[in-house]
Amino acid sequence: MHKKTLTLFLFVLFTGYGCSAGSSDVDRTVQAQGQLLIENQQKISDLQADVDTLRGQLEETKYQLNQVIERQKMIFQQIGNSSGFSPNPSSDSQQDNSSQSINLDSPTSSSNLSDWRASGDEKVDYNFIIQFVNEAQQNSESIAAFQKYLQAYPKSRYRANVNYWLGQLLYKQSKKDDASFYYATVVKNFPSSPKAADSLYKIGLILLDKGDSKKAKTVFQQVVNKYPKDKSIVDRAKKKLASLK
Repeated sequence: MHKKTLTLFLFVLFTGYGCSAGSSDVDRTVQAQGQLLIENQQKISDLQADVDTLRGQLEETKYQLNQVIERQKMIFQQIGNSSGFSPNPSSDSQQDNSSQSINLDSPTSSSNLSDWRASGDEKVDYNFIIQFVNEAQQNSESIAAFQKYLQAYPKSRYRANVNYWLGQLLYKQSKKDDASFYYATVVKNFPSSPKAADSLYKIGLILLDKGDSKKAKTVFQQVVNKYPKDKSIVDRAKKKLASLK
């Protein structure tokens, strides 16, 4: 009897221990799965936040692009109303700031600059004004427009070109001291500009025109020394130097 009771007691004890151990394993498995589920949910939340951020950035970019398009449409409409033609806003009418990409011998507009105002788009405004550079009857208007441009866009990427063309226009009007100021601005503030070598050369010409051949010679020599890659301008400077010996 006692032996049977002892055997039953041991059976119940070990059975209870086995159940307890099995329950512990299940708990750990459930906890691990729960932790993994939480981590995955956090990753999903993070990805959703990233998607929301990108969507917001895309909407902002689209809004800014639409604003630019609307400004350009207004500019082209103003140009068309004043000149009698209506350019297609979707065409590639915008040109680079280098003089090589602009046909200065054939201005493309017959409108005038007397009432010109900055539109807010520095590239569009620069390309519009540059059309009138070779129109002798509008030299004064071109000068005034470029001066307004510099005031409207004090940090424009076209400042070197604008100062250069102001020098050119003023030189054509025989306002050589004023022209020299703008040429010197290019040389001093934008020494790596494609316009710098010619600007320095033009300063030498102005000094020569004023009878100061000694300073002119120094300037022409600086052109040769500082801008050896600008072959055509260097050749002209060398010819001037040879004539001053």
